[in-house]
Amino acid sequence: MTLQLDIKDKFNEQLPADPILENSRRQVRNACFSYVVPKKPTKPSLIHVSPEMAEAIGLNASTTKSRKFLDIFSGTELLPDTSPYAMCYGGHQFGSWAGQLGDGRAINLCEVEHQGRNWALQLKGAGETPYSRSADGLAVLRSSIREYLCSEAMHHLGVPTTRALSLTLSGDEVLRDVLYDGNPAYEKGAIVCRTAESFIRFGNFEILAAQQDAKTLKALVDFTIKHHYPRLGVPSKETYLKFFKEVAVRNMEMVIHWQRIGFVHGVMNTDNMSILGLTIDYGPYGWLEGYDHGWTPNTTDSGQKRYRYGTQPQIVLWNLLKLANALYPLIEETEPLQRILDEYQEEVKVAHLEMMKSKLGLFLSDVEDKALVEELENVLQLSETDMTIFFRNLADFKKEDSASEGLKVVEKAFYLPDEIKGKIMRQWHNWFEKYAKRLRKEDKSDSERAEAMNKVNPKYVLRNYMAQLAIDDADRGKYELIDELLQLLKKPYDEQPENEKWFAKRPEWARHKVGCSMLSCSS
Repeated sequence: MTLQLDIKDKFNEQLPADPILENSRRQVRNACFSYVVPKKPTKPSLIHVSPEMAEAIGLNASTTKSRKFLDIFSGTELLPDTSPYAMCYGGHQFGSWAGQLGDGRAINLCEVEHQGRNWALQLKGAGETPYSRSADGLAVLRSSIREYLCSEAMHHLGVPTTRALSLTLSGDEVLRDVLYDGNPAYEKGAIVCRTAESFIRFGNFEILAAQQDAKTLKALVDFTIKHHYPRLGVPSKETYLKFFKEVAVRNMEMVIHWQRIGFVHGVMNTDNMSILGLTIDYGPYGWLEGYDHGWTPNTTDSGQKRYRYGTQPQIVLWNLLKLANALYPLIEETEPLQRILDEYQEEVKVAHLEMMKSKLGLFLSDVEDKALVEELENVLQLSETDMTIFFRNLADFKKEDSASEGLKVVEKAFYLPDEIKGKIMRQWHNWFEKYAKRLRKEDKSDSERAEAMNKVNPKYVLRNYMAQLAIDDADRGKYELIDELLQLLKKPYDEQPENEKWFAKRPEWARHKVGCSMLSCSS
């Protein structure tokens, strides 16, 4: 049996390849990728397949149940006439240039076209590459479940993202030190097949600029425009500026979605920024439980908190500056690049305000809207308040309701309801009075407003403890919860009364549990 895929490789056929074919750690120059084949797993077994993604690349349900599907997407076999590869890229990590990084444990199988769309198919955790540095190129079940669940959840929330096709156990044990505390342990190995139009990152351009390889840099930029931004036209300085502007806009839209749903990426290094504005690399991510601008799930960042929730839009700007520096050799003018960065700073403020207004059900313009939003953001952080529950239940507030009735509407969002008294109570009352007054200026009815709010404020997100419950079950060989959560998260804005148990605050046992409140890059 063969898999009927319309393979149309472009990246590894139209861009310069590393001439060295051996799979050894090395510095790669004048190339965009290195050829490498996946490591054959000892005893692969399929845990889950996304029927939606299988259909998107042109496979039917029966095919995904075949041995051939398992062999291909575990890395046991290669697709005919394909040349798998690992991409070369660099990056700024936590604000500092890290030099060459590259696909250290991701191997691109091929590109597929189906129904007018291009899909790159990539195995994460499929073994060593020239970019693995001191690592083994493998991934564990824990992190693989998190990526598999979250990428699909984000898609259904309406957030630009890479996708996931399959989740496979490798049958191998993988040694990991979860908290980098000197206590490594063996865990089950796993492989995720993730998919996207392209996995090109900011870092792909940065490494070529750092190497002063203008020829390969131009080849990569021209390739990216031709295949992923074709409407921008033929290569020229003007086209390159349009390209940079488009990348800035797409990444701004992506991060505003993150802020809307309370998603914290955790490790927004430039090598984790997609040139297409997709959420990419689901590592130590997390979802806001209590609304907190200072929260990050990444233990590696616990001191500096560089990538905390409240700074994510500004980090995108910083990363865009690094991309501008990488593109400069092709443009040779700083002023137009700086102008685009300045535009981002203004446009992201407008986009954030509009996003917050949509969460509050405000559709008309009012000079007091910015102050109303800022006051809410402050009062939400006075006592731990569940972001998802607060905004979802706020839709039930009526424009003629009193402040006291408003607090009753959102009371289930408070983790410590006994704290809502005195000064905190007065601040909430003050905000609800202003909010009710503002709502009375709107021309939508309460029910129309509630319907609109419930389309931007999800009822169900992949809370950190939910993913951990699925991981704990999977460690015991039980995989039903993975599918249950995937089905739940396909309709995050629907009421789903049969799944009400998941519309709840984080349980207390999960407050300080590893995997629920703190994570590392160890995966």
